[in-house]
Amino acid sequence: MAEGEKYPDGLELSKTWQGAADTRTELLHYLKEEVLQTFCRKEWSPQEEEERMQSCLLHPLECFLFGEDPQQALDKLKQGSSFSQQCGRVFKEGETVYSCRDCAIDPTCVLCMDCFQDSVHKSHRYKMHASSGGGFCDCGDVEAWKIGPCCSKHDPGAVTAMETDGHTLEPELYERAEKLFRILLRYVADFLVWEENFELPAELQPRTKDSSYYCVLYNDEHHSYDHVIYTLQRSVPCDQAEAQTHTMLIDKEGRRAVKRGTLHCCQQAKDLIKSNSENISMQQLRVEILHSAVMAHQTFAIRLGSWFQKIIGYSVGFRHAFCQVALEQNRDSDGPCLISRLMLHDARMYKGARKIVHELIFCSMLMETEFKRLFAIEFTKHYQQLQKDFINDDHEQSISITALSVQIFTVHHAREQLIEVSNVIKVIVNTVMELLREYLNDNNRFYFLGYNSEKFSRIQVIFHDLRYILISKPSVWTDELRGAVLEGFRVFLGFLKCMQGMEEMKRQLGQHIPVEPEWEAGFTLQIQLRHILAMFQDWCSSDEEILLLVFKECYTLLMRCNTQPFHGEATDYYMCKHILNVRPYKVSQEPVSIHLPISRLLENYDFMLLAEHPLRCIVLAAQVSAEMWRRNGLSLVSQVYHYQDVKCRHEMYDKDILLLQIAASKMDPNHFLILILLRFELFECFNGTSVKDQADLAQRNRLTEEMLYLLIVIVGERYLPGVSHVTKEDMTMREVIHLLCIEPMAHSSLVKGLPENESLETGLESIITKVATFKKPGVSGHGLYEVKKEHLDEFNPFFYHYSRSQHSKAEESQKKRRAQEGNDKALRPPIPPKFCPSFSSIVCLLCCDILIHILRHVLLRAAEDRATRWTEAMIQRALHLIGQALLEEKTQLEDSTMDEVTFDFSLKARIIGSEHGKSVFILLSKVKTMPALEAQKDMVKWVLQMFEIVKCLREKSSPTVSMRMETTKPEENVLDKEKAERKRKAEAAKLHRQKIMAQMSAMQKNFIESNKMLYDNMPESGIQGEAPTIMESSTMEQRELCIAVGPHRGSTPAERELLTCILCQEEQEVAAQAPAMVLTACVQRSTVLTQCRGKISSRVDGPGGTYPLFMPPELAVGTHTGSCGHVMHATCWQKYFEAVQNTTRNRLHAELIIDLENGEYLCPLCKSLCNTVVPLIPLEPLAFNYENAEIIGQHLTLPRWIQTISARIKGLKALTQDKDAKTNDSSDVGSSGLGADAQPDFRSILSYGVQESRKFSGSITEMLVVCATTVHRVGLKTAPNEQCPRVPIMAWNTCAFTIQAIENILQEEDKPLFGSLQNRQHAGLKAIVQFAASESLKNSQAIIQRYCADMFGVLLPAMNRKNTPSLLEVDFFHLLVGLVLSVPSLYQEEAVDLQPSAVSSAYNHMHILHLVTMAHMVQILMSSSDFPSVEGEENSEEARAAAEFYYTVSQHTSRLNPNLSGSSIAERVKRGMEPFLRCAALFFNCLTGVTPPEELFTTPVTRLGQIEALTSYLALPSNVFQLFQEHRDTVTPLLQRWCGSPAVAKALKNKVQLVRYPRRRNRLIDLPEDYSALLNQASHFQCPKSADDERKHPTLCLFCGAMLCSQSSCCLSQLDGEDVGACTAHAATCGAGVGMFLRIRECEIVLMASKTRGSTYPAPYLDDYGETDPHLGRGNPLHLCPERYRKLKRLWQQHCILEEIARSLEVVNIMFAFEWQLL
Repeated sequence: MAEGEKYPDGLELSKTWQGAADTRTELLHYLKEEVLQTFCRKEWSPQEEEERMQSCLLHPLECFLFGEDPQQALDKLKQGSSFSQQCGRVFKEGETVYSCRDCAIDPTCVLCMDCFQDSVHKSHRYKMHASSGGGFCDCGDVEAWKIGPCCSKHDPGAVTAMETDGHTLEPELYERAEKLFRILLRYVADFLVWEENFELPAELQPRTKDSSYYCVLYNDEHHSYDHVIYTLQRSVPCDQAEAQTHTMLIDKEGRRAVKRGTLHCCQQAKDLIKSNSENISMQQLRVEILHSAVMAHQTFAIRLGSWFQKIIGYSVGFRHAFCQVALEQNRDSDGPCLISRLMLHDARMYKGARKIVHELIFCSMLMETEFKRLFAIEFTKHYQQLQKDFINDDHEQSISITALSVQIFTVHHAREQLIEVSNVIKVIVNTVMELLREYLNDNNRFYFLGYNSEKFSRIQVIFHDLRYILISKPSVWTDELRGAVLEGFRVFLGFLKCMQGMEEMKRQLGQHIPVEPEWEAGFTLQIQLRHILAMFQDWCSSDEEILLLVFKECYTLLMRCNTQPFHGEATDYYMCKHILNVRPYKVSQEPVSIHLPISRLLENYDFMLLAEHPLRCIVLAAQVSAEMWRRNGLSLVSQVYHYQDVKCRHEMYDKDILLLQIAASKMDPNHFLILILLRFELFECFNGTSVKDQADLAQRNRLTEEMLYLLIVIVGERYLPGVSHVTKEDMTMREVIHLLCIEPMAHSSLVKGLPENESLETGLESIITKVATFKKPGVSGHGLYEVKKEHLDEFNPFFYHYSRSQHSKAEESQKKRRAQEGNDKALRPPIPPKFCPSFSSIVCLLCCDILIHILRHVLLRAAEDRATRWTEAMIQRALHLIGQALLEEKTQLEDSTMDEVTFDFSLKARIIGSEHGKSVFILLSKVKTMPALEAQKDMVKWVLQMFEIVKCLREKSSPTVSMRMETTKPEENVLDKEKAERKRKAEAAKLHRQKIMAQMSAMQKNFIESNKMLYDNMPESGIQGEAPTIMESSTMEQRELCIAVGPHRGSTPAERELLTCILCQEEQEVAAQAPAMVLTACVQRSTVLTQCRGKISSRVDGPGGTYPLFMPPELAVGTHTGSCGHVMHATCWQKYFEAVQNTTRNRLHAELIIDLENGEYLCPLCKSLCNTVVPLIPLEPLAFNYENAEIIGQHLTLPRWIQTISARIKGLKALTQDKDAKTNDSSDVGSSGLGADAQPDFRSILSYGVQESRKFSGSITEMLVVCATTVHRVGLKTAPNEQCPRVPIMAWNTCAFTIQAIENILQEEDKPLFGSLQNRQHAGLKAIVQFAASESLKNSQAIIQRYCADMFGVLLPAMNRKNTPSLLEVDFFHLLVGLVLSVPSLYQEEAVDLQPSAVSSAYNHMHILHLVTMAHMVQILMSSSDFPSVEGEENSEEARAAAEFYYTVSQHTSRLNPNLSGSSIAERVKRGMEPFLRCAALFFNCLTGVTPPEELFTTPVTRLGQIEALTSYLALPSNVFQLFQEHRDTVTPLLQRWCGSPAVAKALKNKVQLVRYPRRRNRLIDLPEDYSALLNQASHFQCPKSADDERKHPTLCLFCGAMLCSQSSCCLSQLDGEDVGACTAHAATCGAGVGMFLRIRECEIVLMASKTRGSTYPAPYLDDYGETDPHLGRGNPLHLCPERYRKLKRLWQQHCILEEIARSLEVVNIMFAFEWQLL
């Protein structure tokens, strides 16, 4: 703002405007100057611009509105005004919304997150889903909910009705509000609907004409981001970053001024943008040139929109005033009201303007009942134009004004008024017809060839509006409502008439159809209409008068339809003395259509015509199944599939079956069957005409099967209210039973298999527990429902909703079940419910002459055994029909007297044809013995038994219950005999199996005895570290063998290990001089053990840094090496790896699975991700000389050993450094306080025993280099360099870190330290330790000697260098591993390769372990602040030693706490050092092969027992504090130097964060049990780098709990010079590149391995049905599954995330690579 500029006095201005003759002109004159002053200055910042707008523009307007100081007026207003109880929160795209399935009037009634959490619906059956944007919260709307309309925040309490009177404002205030709103809303409308060629009105013309213009680029959905960036860079002088900013803001706000200048300059830019964009995509970008004054006014108009929302929120009165102004008709012309004007220009407005207008409508008119009604009328008046504009627009519906239809048409009180006043049904249907008119052909039917799919998908949205209108039928019918509904229905029938018979097909003969006809559009319409048709029927059935009128309209229209006419005259057809006069029609020769909406809508007219069209559709499906139409292409197959599919069948296939059932109930059964035979084109076949062509025979057989199946369906499918006495619940139960008879199913699979009603409900929840039992899922998979046994009798193998594959699966499943239960395999027809009286005559089909003739004909074909004339499926269907008939007859005989029963199937089946031995009964007896029908043998037996039962019933006119039981005896006797026979056979088979198993067991024992030596020499793989057979009998010797270090260590057994290569399958012994065998392995950086999450150290060894030689105690990032345990020859692996590299380069997106440049490959056997191999090196056999060890031990005490090591290191330095270095480093060894009388010389270390260094074959040496180079490259994120001096350090580090990670897993899972590892983990760990030990021998010994000296510097301060870390800055287990593996380098001589002998090594290991253990104990004590209170004996030796130890350390650190007890100190130290001891035990076990004590193979009962076993195995005293007493003289000076370090002093003053021991064991963060709590957390998430309200993707890091804004341009950052998303950047610091994130709104886990690789993984949240719900597709309540979350934790702790990603990417066929780096 200009220096010294004064703001105008708002109250004075308001008085001036109030007193003016023309307030509007006066106000606009003011805006003319101030708007330009505010928004046309380039030098002002956004903050200055906002401040001036508030002071110079909005404040005066508020003063005019209130007539006084706005703040004082607001305080008064709050005291006397009432507020609406409605929430009205407008949903953003992607925001989670909730709907209550119990209480919502319809599925469109939803709550926002905050209202849902505080409502009663939280405990109901609710659904949650992501909003598409544009809707608002229905909390407080009493018409939307059955109960609980308000949450606790919006509950009016005692007030039952809110004030809605506009006079809640004072009359003067209300009048001023109306006047101001009228002026400003017109101003806003004028500028939001502005066109490029408009001129500013006279009131706004600036006094001085400015020559500056803007070139404004608008958003569209046709051009991509890259297209726009490319165009801008070539059209407007800007760099890529500026072009990206422009593009991002254009997409977000809808437009952006990309250039400011003269009219000529802007015109040039406009022309360039248009030409460049057209060159890219053949479509120009929308560009306009706007004067700077116009831009300023448009900017202010947008700000006024937000200001209106704020003012309206102050009071209901302001809202009324605004609505009144917005909806009042234009006084100056006949044009529409202001809000209609804005609506009609919606498609031409840019995105930002649209949003403001929509939000204004939401917070004003849609919040008030009366104004919502008036707005709905205006909306309906312009509905057709609005939809046309939306169709031609390319923006999504969520930012179109048409999205408001769901808010208007679902209001109950407004719907009926809209139908009566605006005839909304007619308007909507006319809109659809108008938009689809271009697709009508000459016959006035739809023909969608070459249709625009995008435009068509937009038209489909209009059908939703019709559903909203019809979603609930009226409770009271009036004459006006009837008239409007009837008029709307007439228009709807006109639309259906255009669909009736559309897309007719004719069977193609000879050549294949040249072009596949379009079919998807027609079925898309059918799917959209399925609920609308049902709703119309529901409406009409609720009023008798409207029903009759609609029936008449349907009938009249159907009679005028000339769909699929007959072309011949009526002809008489004779069969079995019955004559049918009907006009001929052959589906295989005449045109036929599958679309018959009017025929299916009208179900009561001429029964012959009633059956005709449905029968043609069913015959068409049968002929397609018989492959008669295969030359018509796949489009016809797809149509038939959808005709019977769950989405369409209710209004297509099911209606056709119902129409045929109606016809069958009204027609003579013989005539009906003749009609079916004629339409199936089987009349001649069953009337004596033979077919000789083999193809025709196969087709005829298939058609016969389909015809018999249709008869089964017509007679047996009675589960429809009105057809039989059943309910909708019974229908659903039957559907579920038959779905579960296929296989056990998940809840979601059941829902997909059931049709939805208009409220999107299937009714499954209410019946599922009655018919099925639920089996909970495990850690993978999902919960399954299994049908209850008592409902299996209802299974019908010919259930009419089965597809062919489902029929086969169900039949096989049920036969298998019956066989397991010891029953026969006959799948009997179930006993159906009785038909209603109007349908009862259908059963006459089963006993009519024509059906008997058909059955005889089919059975005769089989009896004559001519293979080409019959099929097993045909016989199966015939047997089912016979079974249905016999069950019907049996039921009638049982329920009535003999005289009343006219159903005589059994009599006709026995008599007709019996004179020639060809009756149905006789033919069944013949068929029974046919080998070709062995599978149907049980069914034939059952049918024959049923004949006997019915015969018995007929012989007794009035059978009693007991007599009925007797009549069933033949059946029961036969079944009992068959059961007994099957049982006998099963027992015999069981005995035979037992005999064979006994023989095999005996043979196996003999083989083992014969080859005992072979079994003894085989390596044990079942149990880690299983103790070898020990020959010594002495208990002391056995105990000695369970010690891994020191003079009493056990011997390393000489084991011969034979392994098989997984590639060539050849066996080879693992030997040091043999060709190398290798283990597949994966090396990765890891933060699993970190104590400083998110702070990855980048320190390197050198000036100012100590990593990687010294691992910090925080374990910020380590290098983990894991293996899947599969073994190969090194040469085989090299060939395989070369082949992988050659073949993988040509695979699509192969780089997403494996990184060839970094040596990655998949294990040939298990497909685990690997990036190196670890050579297998056998343990060196060792026979330990205990006598020699005892003698040496007398001389090589700890002080002597320290002196010897110090002398050796000093001598080695002297050999390699110049004289100056000697002088600087020649500190007196004696000054360490060791007090030695005779100093050892340079080579005295060799006198304690040396041996020749171990030799390896060339291939093992090569593989050592391969593995070490990979570990070095991955661990330090550096280029491969096998000569780098840090290579051996990284080998030691990965060895130590991998052991720590495994110990962490075992401790977390509460498993024994030994014996519980998987084989692959044990094999990998052993190989890594031996690799690290061997790598030390193969590197430059001078470098390793220097490293060894540096590491000793931590323990022996006399040898430390300037940058040697203090005791508190080192992880001592890493130090232990480094020292143990580097000490052998001190034995190297110039001319000879030497290494310490077994005895020397034992002492080296023991003394190093003792020193490191003591240092670690001091470290634990100094870093501890909390000491546990322990009830123990303070006089015990351990407590006294601990207290003395604490006192000694406290003296050097000045931190004495006299209140601490010895037992408390001992407990703290032992607890802190336990992980170290466990890791050390694992390390020495793999290094030496000495078997641990038995106590470590079981889960410890107490920690004390475990520590005793660990100390025994590691040659430590059980009371570890004795170490300080035994070596008091040696350790005291060391202790003083350790505690006196400046770094220690600084840390103890709390200036540095210390790591506490035992370290915190990392786990995944705690997740809430209810997923809605997470969604609530996400809904309040604010992106830290963005203040807009655009959709965000809140993503939760499961390692640390950070909430991130993923997949958003606002949070992009640079990583290694590349733009990456928030998750990728976070994973780099939190997980060393590995990440595990929960995308909250998508409800899925994302696993990340690098910038370019990742995969999705099911979230650990399950619904009540044991299923996950990615993207909240089903919306059921979700709850945390602890088992699955533990599985995720194991996946992370075991370092298997990379492996999981690789496997999932290998399985999924990737067509388009996902940009994981932008996540």
